Amino acid sequence: MGVDLRQVVAGVLTLTMFVMLGNMIKRDHFDSVEGKFPGARDVEFDSEKVSEQGLVTFSKKSTNGPWVEGGLELKPCWKESNFDDVESKGFVTFSLTNGPEYHVSQIADAVVVARYIGATLVLPDIRGNKPGDERKFEEIYDVEKFVKSLVGVVKVVKGLPEDVSIRDFAVVKVPNRVSEDHIAEQIEPVFRTNSNVRLATFFPSVNMRKTTKTSASDSVACLAMFGTLELQPEVNEVVDSMIERLRTLSRKSDGRFIAVDLRVEILDKKGCHGSSATGTKSCFSAQEIAIFLRKIGFGKDTTIYLTQPRWDESLDVLKDIFPKTYTKESILPADKKAKFLESEDSEFEKVIDFYMCSQSDVFVPAISGLFYANVAGKRIASGKTQILVPADIPGTSSSVTNHFSPYISKKNHLAHSCFC
Repeated sequence: MGVDLRQVVAGVLTLTMFVMLGNMIKRDHFDSVEGKFPGARDVEFDSEKVSEQGLVTFSKKSTNGPWVEGGLELKPCWKESNFDDVESKGFVTFSLTNGPEYHVSQIADAVVVARYIGATLVLPDIRGNKPGDERKFEEIYDVEKFVKSLVGVVKVVKGLPEDVSIRDFAVVKVPNRVSEDHIAEQIEPVFRTNSNVRLATFFPSVNMRKTTKTSASDSVACLAMFGTLELQPEVNEVVDSMIERLRTLSRKSDGRFIAVDLRVEILDKKGCHGSSATGTKSCFSAQEIAIFLRKIGFGKDTTIYLTQPRWDESLDVLKDIFPKTYTKESILPADKKAKFLESEDSEFEKVIDFYMCSQSDVFVPAISGLFYANVAGKRIASGKTQILVPADIPGTSSSVTNHFSPYISKKNHLAHSCFC
């Protein structure tokens, strides 16, 4: 039987149309679309283009996802030469509690108070959530850096003189981001009477947004929050080794990785399946994070670090979509596990998570709160501005620029008042 040439040509054309249609469907489902950042032109993922606001720069080498080039590291707006020496007349003590996201704010408040009332600041201890869980400051942070950074601002001592008893200290409550008015009205009178005070910081709300109101203590607060705390060498070495390990695992993404603050225990407490009164969610599950990252364009070879202490079966759905998903137990150096993974409530683990999230190429807070806010502050200071806030995306895809944190897009974080 002869073959009709017209039928062959028709068959080839039909097959070609099906192939083209298949590619179009695939792009609609898995490719990120171009979108608009408020006040900016369209952003293209396949070429370097900067928004008019100067907030977004996509790399020409961008592979396996909508990776954004790191911004310039900002310079402190405060000037140390503006600080005059203050004569010390008594002591201020306090403790660092609840994890590094709180430590940053507690340090700032204590330094501001000590500076205002003219007191010597006693190096704080570090206390965990369990009774008796106490550590020395130098077990986690660099003492020399802390003391040196505050020279000319407040005097810092490692301990109280033998003739001064902590039992004689008056305890005063200090609201986070304490104002000069509050110090003058509520703390200074107590200090003048007792000569020594112990501070107990509390957090009326989690608010790290910058304000239009300024005060003489702003520079002191900025220095204390962003210029005093550094990890001691051993802890810093552990964090660096974990970051290097993740970069090695991320060759297909040019060494880039995403850090996601996702802790199952907190997600269960917050009830993440419901929405708030404003219609926005305060936390997202592993499945929701996986779908979010996929819809904004990150590929299956993307490397992800989770703050979850130990692997939980609820994370399997995330690993199914992104096989290169890790918790600290799988990337921590073997010779450090005994010390740094000693318990699920280890202060070391919290510190590791905080600094991993501060130094990752992308940070995704699955949980709202102070951890997110203070990680954002450190990232802003270092120019690592790709902070993506999750959302339930109704369609098949969304532009990554639609999900930048308001701390970045609106420049409304306190850090923007401290850095230029």
